[in-house]
Amino acid sequence: MSKLIFFVDDDKLILNLLEYTINNRQGYEVKTFTSGEECLKNLDANPHLIVLDHIFNSQGNKTMNGLEILKKIRARNKMVPVIILTGKGDDYIASEYMKNGANYYLPKNDYFIDALMQVIDKFIKVPGA
Repeated sequence: MSKLIFFVDDDKLILNLLEYTINNRQGYEVKTFTSGEECLKNLDANPHLIVLDHIFNSQGNKTMNGLEILKKIRARNKMVPVIILTGKGDDYIASEYMKNGANYYLPKNDYFIDALMQVIDKFIKVPGA
């Protein structure tokens, strides 16, 4: 049985990179979302893990940031691991995420893909992987 991972980021290049990287590993299924609102609408799919960005650029209307999305995820599901993956490496923001139920905070840097794969493997085990 494959493990469902949600990737939530407004950067389609990042989403494509993450989707490509995970789809080349056996035992994972990926769903990508460009907004937190889309992710929240699909929580009934019961993902095994969510990778969530911090800042979402809106096109005119108010868009929730990652912290607001995390709070809504936690109101509906306290168990799913949530990894924050962001270009904003800030200790205060990281502590706010951790206080509100994030399981891991990972800044986007030159090597974030390798680090993210290690964190994903830490939180969800795929048989035979």
